[in-house]
Amino acid sequence: MKIAILTSGILPVPAVQGGAVENLIDFYLEYNDLHHLHDITVYSVWHPDVEHHPAQQSKVNHYRYVKIHTLWAKLKKKFYQFTHGKEYYHYTIEFFLEQTLKHIRKQHYDAIILENRPAYALKLKAVTDARLIYHLHNDHLNNSIEKSLDIYNNAHQIITVSDYLKSRVTTISPQDTKTVTVLNGIDLSAFTSHADNNKTQHTDFVIVFCGRLIPEKGILQLIQAMQRLKDYTDIKLVIIGSSSLGNHQKATPFQQQLQEAAKDLNNIHFTGYIEYSEMAQYLHQADIAVLPSTWEEPFGLTMAEAQAAGLPIITTRQGGIPEVISDKNAILLDTDEHFVDNLAAAILDFYQHPEKRKAMSEASLERSKLFDKETYAKNFFAALENIG
Repeated sequence: MKIAILTSGILPVPAVQGGAVENLIDFYLEYNDLHHLHDITVYSVWHPDVEHHPAQQSKVNHYRYVKIHTLWAKLKKKFYQFTHGKEYYHYTIEFFLEQTLKHIRKQHYDAIILENRPAYALKLKAVTDARLIYHLHNDHLNNSIEKSLDIYNNAHQIITVSDYLKSRVTTISPQDTKTVTVLNGIDLSAFTSHADNNKTQHTDFVIVFCGRLIPEKGILQLIQAMQRLKDYTDIKLVIIGSSSLGNHQKATPFQQQLQEAAKDLNNIHFTGYIEYSEMAQYLHQADIAVLPSTWEEPFGLTMAEAQAAGLPIITTRQGGIPEVISDKNAILLDTDEHFVDNLAAAILDFYQHPEKRKAMSEASLERSKLFDKETYAKNFFAALENIG
C-alpha cells in the first residue's frame, strides 16, 4: 500500500528529540525498511538533526518536513492564528496540518495513519479519499471529546495501544468493530544487555522512579511513603525526570512542593532530566522500580522498560498498566485512602524479602519479551492488513 503518516506536529521523526510516540513510529518504520512492506511517506516537523539521519537512506520510507521554528515560520504561524482563530488543536499543530494538507491533496494514498491526532480527520476528509487510520496513544477519543462521533465515523480503523483505550473508544459506539489493540514495544536490547554486569555492588536498597514530575505520576505519594520509612536509612530513592521533556525547564510549583516534601530526608536524590539513552544504566543500579501512577495510564512504557531491566515493580491498577505487567513481577495497588501506607508496606516487603525480589526480577525479564519492538511492529502491520 501507499501510506502517509501524519505525526503529532510537535516533535520530529526520526525521533532525534525523543518522544514516546515518535520512538514508536521509528520502530515500525525500521521494520518497514527491513521488510519492504509498504511505500510510506512521513509528514513531520523539521529539526536540523534529521538531515543526515540514517533513516533518510530508506528506499521505502520517505520524509517530508514542515519548518515551524524558524523566524519566517513563526511569523506565518502567527498570521495563521490571526486569520483562523480558535480551531480544534493549538494553532501550531493546526498550522502544521495545513502545510501537510497542501501536499496530501495532490497525492494518492491508500491509507493515512493519524498518530495520536484523531481530529486531523475533520480536515483530511475534505482533501483525500484515503482510508483514515487512527493510532491512539492517549485517551483522545471517547464520548466526552469534542465532535467525538464525527471523528469516530470518519475512521476506517482505530489502533489503540491498550484495551483500556479501546474501552474508551467504545463509549462512543458500544457496538464498535473498528478498533483493535496493538500493545507498544521497546528496544529490549537497550535495557537487557549486560544487566547483571552493570549493577554496582552496594549495601543500600535502591528504589528508582522514572517519569515526568507531575502530580498524576504519584511521585508526591511516593515521597510521603519514604517519610514513613525514614528509620530505614539504607533505603534510598532515586527520582529520574523533570516536569517535561528536555533539561532546560524551570522548576514548576509542583517540583518545588516535591523538594519541600523531601527536604528533611537524606535518602532521596533528584537526578533531573536524563537522556533516554542513559536510562538503562540508572535502572540497572536499582533493586526495584516504583511507578505509582494515580491517573489512567494509557499504556505505561516505563513499566515495560523497568521489566526489561529485570526490576520487580510496585505500581497501580490504573488504565492500561495491568496489561503491561502481571502479579508475578509486580505489586499492584489501589489509589485509595490507604495508598501511601500501602506503598510504604510494599517497599518494606521487598526490602525484607530478597528471595521475592529475585523471583520477581526473573519474571520481569521473561514478561519483557512480550514487548520487543519487532513484535510490536509486526503486530502493527498485521493490523493494517485488515483494513480492506
